Amino acid sequence: MAHFLKPKASEQDENHWLSVSDLMAGLMVVFLFIAIALMRDALLERDRIKEVAVAYQETQVDIYNALVDEFAEDLPRWNAEIDKDTLTFTFKSPDVLFRRGDIALSEDYRALLGDFFPRYMGVLGGFQDSINEVRIEGHTSSIWNRSTSPTDAYFLNMQLSQGRTRSVLEYIYRLDDIQPYQDWIKSHIAAVGFSSAKPIIGADGEEDFNKSRRVTFRVISNADIRIKQILEIDG
Repeated sequence: MAHFLKPKASEQDENHWLSVSDLMAGLMVVFLFIAIALMRDALLERDRIKEVAVAYQETQVDIYNALVDEFAEDLPRWNAEIDKDTLTFTFKSPDVLFRRGDIALSEDYRALLGDFFPRYMGVLGGFQDSINEVRIEGHTSSIWNRSTSPTDAYFLNMQLSQGRTRSVLEYIYRLDDIQPYQDWIKSHIAAVGFSSAKPIIGADGEEDFNKSRRVTFRVISNADIRIKQILEIDG
């Protein structure tokens, strides 16, 4: 009796292994489809980000070129510069813009802004759909006076930088030539004081106190926001 049961047991074992083999093959097919789907999603995400990045770069270049075309002759006499990578328009003469330790705009700075800002808005007006925000950024050096601690100097300079950017925003907002842009300015232009958080470091590795004192206008395109949205959705 036992002799005749052996083939049957072997046949059962063989059928059992065939079933396991079929199951493993099926699982491998499922995993393969999952891997293909994940790879497809990754490629689609890459292509979307690449598309936005290309558009971002093209917009950056277009805005930069438009600003240079408009202000190339003014930059030397204003002691100003435009950074191509960050679209930051920097006025580098704080003593002309404000009196030391004061938030009130000098007469020279009022005249400069009256010339600069309507033209600046005229340039940005052609790119409004691509702009998420324009920041008026105030920066100071890291010092206040000899008797002030670094911590106290930081917060005193914070108050100073914030007050200066608010003064700039209020002045340009009231200019007659920018009345058509007031609604856009309310929703897209921010006044931000950074105190001494972003000093200018010279070639010797030390802070350049004079260059650290500056006021900038920085354009932030909405491509940055779009890329973040894509990553958050896919995540």
